[in-house]
Amino acid sequence: MSSQNIYILGIESSCDDTAASVIHNGRILSNVVASQKIHEEYGGVVPELASRAHQQNIVPVVHQAIEKAGITKNQLHAIAFTRGPGLMGSLLVGTSFAKSLAYGLNIPLIDVNHMQGHILAHFIEEDGFEKPPFPFLAMTISGGHTQIVKVDNYFDMTVIGETIDDAVGEAFDKSGKILGLGYPAGPEIDRRAALGNPKAFKFTKPKVDGLKFSFSGFKTAVLYFIQREVKANPNFISENLNDICASIQYTIIGILIDKLKLATKETGINHIAIGGGVSANSGIRKALKDGEQKFGWKTYIPKFEFTTDNAAMIAIVGYLKYLEGDFAEQDIVASARLKI
Repeated sequence: MSSQNIYILGIESSCDDTAASVIHNGRILSNVVASQKIHEEYGGVVPELASRAHQQNIVPVVHQAIEKAGITKNQLHAIAFTRGPGLMGSLLVGTSFAKSLAYGLNIPLIDVNHMQGHILAHFIEEDGFEKPPFPFLAMTISGGHTQIVKVDNYFDMTVIGETIDDAVGEAFDKSGKILGLGYPAGPEIDRRAALGNPKAFKFTKPKVDGLKFSFSGFKTAVLYFIQREVKANPNFISENLNDICASIQYTIIGILIDKLKLATKETGINHIAIGGGVSANSGIRKALKDGEQKFGWKTYIPKFEFTTDNAAMIAIVGYLKYLEGDFAEQDIVASARLKI
């Protein structure tokens, strides 16, 4: 079947980015993302505003993706869309649009789990990027998720560790908010961390059993530390910002690497793939690469544009499901809390 010319349109609308992508036999032809700037004013994503922006963006974004791919909509073989997890209002826009388009073109509809998308983004045909062999461990780290997943096959995945409270992306953003940085704070902390001393200030790592993560205590520790220091010196943040960012990032990376070391030990699997928005963090990428020498594992890091929320990852899952004939019915509904 793969010898055919198969074109799949992927649609992603789980949070605040409206994205569409066209894939041809596993290779991305277009990957269009419309980001919503409006949330920066509020210091976080406002669900009601997000779904409204998706409604405005989805038609032009899909149109652009098809145009950039150099095909017509009549050449599409199927429409893949994010079914969940995510914000319900946002998911509904993508789901109903995908259903209507598939129905109108009389082609199959394919539902995709957003988290599987982050993991399977590694299988996009991309020059210079190696694909992880099965079985491998995937660490998906984003604003809403922190998981370690054992991947035995494209659609045989088991979550072996996840956060019991906040996600790692939230730890970055909330820490940034405490420091007076804008939203999202992760990229700014990453930038400043490169200029600071990671061992300037010590934050204790949360003690959580096994492969579970916890970040709420870490956020509280950062808050109390800043409050205490600012009381003694009102200019503490501005005088030490790079060092504070470096110390925060160093601690968060330490938490992630400790759990990965435990996961490789428990499973005997030493192929590690990362995905999700936070995997764009340069400190995390470096720590994972360093781990190849230190811990003997092999690291797989996707192309930068496939790490944050994007439709290329939805399109590749759509392509793999298309090859298996795994289609959805027209009565399928979005699910905010979809599990892998």
